[in-house]
Amino acid sequence: MRIEQYCVGQVATNCYFAINEETKEMLIIDPGDSAEMLSEKIKTKGLKPQAVLLTHGHFDHAMAAEEMAEKFGIKIYAHEAEKDTLEQPRKNVAIMIGRKDVYHADVYVKDGEILNLAGMELKVLHTPGHTKGGCCYYFEREKVLFSGDTLFCQSVGRTDFPGGSMSEIVRSIKEKLMVLPDEVRVYPGHMDSTTIEIERAGNPYL
Repeated sequence: MRIEQYCVGQVATNCYFAINEETKEMLIIDPGDSAEMLSEKIKTKGLKPQAVLLTHGHFDHAMAAEEMAEKFGIKIYAHEAEKDTLEQPRKNVAIMIGRKDVYHADVYVKDGEILNLAGMELKVLHTPGHTKGGCCYYFEREKVLFSGDTLFCQSVGRTDFPGGSMSEIVRSIKEKLMVLPDEVRVYPGHMDSTTIEIERAGNPYL
């Protein structure tokens, strides 16, 4: 797997391309609001999108999902508990930027579900706390975790939005993420990447 990172949108959200180097098939993780730029990157590199994966439904992660899905004829995936957040502007916090956007997913997945997409296997980890249906995507073979706004480098996601809970996010991280191998590389929704080992040793919230 090759990972490409693009900082997109008004609040510097990390969008990731998870690329199967053998086939050029790829997954788009949290496209933010930069559909045109991301689409141009995909076309220029000759990549073949297979799905959009949303870690959660906030506008800065989900705004471009539908446009990307339509442009490439692919489906949007999100956790089943995130439907309510996606569909309500107050909960997807689009209202904060003066919009009343409603988002959606085509496929709602469950905690622990194994997905085979773009020739890669990944596991859905439901990690509520930032939102009710926030989730992480774990690629066990590659030792890669896309953590959205659940776990950051030396920090955790905000819990003051609708559906947020500090006790819940800390429990999610401890029970679902800190049990992963030390060497797992964590790619968060904002800021720099880290590893499970680094966060286990020094994250002040844990």
